[in-house]
Amino acid sequence: MTNPWKRKEVIGNAELYLGDCQDILPILGKVDAVITDPPYGIGKDGQKRSTGRHGGRKAYEFMGWDAERPSAEHFKLILAAADKHIVWGGQYFADLLPPSSKWLVWDKGQRINQSDGELAWTSFDGALRIYVQNRVALMQDGAEHPTQKPFSLMRWCVAMTLGDILDPFMGSGTTGVACMNLGRKFIGIEIEEKYFNIACERIENAQRQTKLFEPEQIKPSQEKLFA
Repeated sequence: MTNPWKRKEVIGNAELYLGDCQDILPILGKVDAVITDPPYGIGKDGQKRSTGRHGGRKAYEFMGWDAERPSAEHFKLILAAADKHIVWGGQYFADLLPPSSKWLVWDKGQRINQSDGELAWTSFDGALRIYVQNRVALMQDGAEHPTQKPFSLMRWCVAMTLGDILDPFMGSGTTGVACMNLGRKFIGIEIEEKYFNIACERIENAQRQTKLFEPEQIKPSQEKLFA
């Protein structure tokens, strides 16, 4: 049987797949939570460079992957993959997702000609929660993707969950970087090879940095001191 992915990379506790999540999801086991930011179908897969007092926008090649939103079959697979979910751009998929009482809001911290914030649908019970983070944080993160979310925002999302995390629309890998930072297992799927390669590099760097700050293990000769 031929694997449905073009490439698979294992980087520490991260498994990364290059391919279409609709083909790959059915053969993966169930995970604890899905955290993802799918294409919204609004043509934001690229942008021209602009300047302005808020720092302007970086140019990205138009690649066509945001021409349409994922299908109902995609969301059926995503919902079956875990019991807990956070799906950014939830307002674009409201007809494909169950009702939810707990939505997340990213307040971008500035009022410009783009949207003031973004919404995430969740499968959690509870009240709506707001995270305020100026979008300029993306410049500090080193934005590599036209719809990239800030690292701190995705770390906030990961911290709401327990266990293994799956992102079937991995993009440049920010959810994976957040998982590495928190010591969580991550499974990522990305269809565009350009962004898959970027995600691999970012997640590998995050793994390396995390190891630098791991607490020193207690040596056997020290064990009696702490008995």
